[in-house]
Amino acid sequence: MSEYQYYEFQAIDRPLSTADVKALRALSTRARITNTSFTNTYHWGNFKGDPAKLMEQWFDLHLHLANWGTRCLMIRLPRRLVEQDQVEAFLRGHDIMRLWTNGDNLILSIGIDADDLDDDWDDSSRWLAELAPLRTALLEGDLRVLYLVWLMAVEAEAVAPDETEPLPGLGPLTPALEAFADFFAIDGDLVAAAAERDAQPGPTGAAAGPIIAALTDQEKTGFLSRLFEGDALAVNDLRRLVRTRLPATAPVAARRAGDLRARAEAIRQAREQAEAKKILAEQKQRDKAASRALRARLDEIERRGDRVWAEIETEIQKRNVTGYDRTIFLLGDLKAIAEAKGTTDAFARRIADLRQRYARRYTFIERLDRL
Repeated sequence: MSEYQYYEFQAIDRPLSTADVKALRALSTRARITNTSFTNTYHWGNFKGDPAKLMEQWFDLHLHLANWGTRCLMIRLPRRLVEQDQVEAFLRGHDIMRLWTNGDNLILSIGIDADDLDDDWDDSSRWLAELAPLRTALLEGDLRVLYLVWLMAVEAEAVAPDETEPLPGLGPLTPALEAFADFFAIDGDLVAAAAERDAQPGPTGAAAGPIIAALTDQEKTGFLSRLFEGDALAVNDLRRLVRTRLPATAPVAARRAGDLRARAEAIRQAREQAEAKKILAEQKQRDKAASRALRARLDEIERRGDRVWAEIETEIQKRNVTGYDRTIFLLGDLKAIAEAKGTTDAFARRIADLRQRYARRYTFIERLDRL
């Protein structure tokens, strides 16, 4: 297996300066570098830089993919917009996720090394674009991506069966959450089990309207001033504030990891049964279509009568494999017709006649014996 590695970094909150680009260029002469990104692919060798250091200094997102099973996603978040204690609660002692602080930022690293992942690295450049909305979701207080990390630990049996889920639910899944589950190859049935319950309601327009209207004049002026000044995080701050002020929903009993595994198994069995039923139905449809096609062909052969036997003689006279194969095909149809009409004795006599007249054509006789 040839080596393949893909590295991509994105700067979101602050673009790279000319000096930044120059420093990054020293790490790689082949990388594609812009004022917001660093991308490189390796078929031999390795990246000279330390992704963690690059995240600390310049970038807000990082993705690494290798065709031997390594998958990594890093997300840098402003500490003032994230409840660090909430994030740390998802760690639960497993090593899938790592969290550290660097100055005013909190950096989250999620990674696995699995040798049974699909080798679907041909379109690796799409992944970070699909996963990028997860950073915005975290800044707005949507922690469901961390729930997926917890599910990864559940699947790896690094979570005790009686441990309860960290959020009320996972649903409804966004495209970014689906991409995350796909990128890290999380068991789809386990994800479906978790998503049967919704998480806390998000700040939709209808629900957010009254909350925004009730903001104090000072709060409204503060957000408008930040928007006017081009603060890229102002919208995230507003959405996060709205989320915290949404009316509380009725609490539901938290599910345990063992319950989710059992439900995933039930979903898997139902899915496999449905798939098997679908395959059987499709096969029946194909069989019916094949039967109709065969019946139509035999009807046409029967209508042609002795002309078919004349065609058989013509094909035999060609003295080549193609002619012999065509002959056996026609004889097979005639045999089926004879069996259906109870005229196998007459058919056998004609076969015996062919065998006698063309006994020296050994290739033809060999095929006739198979019939």
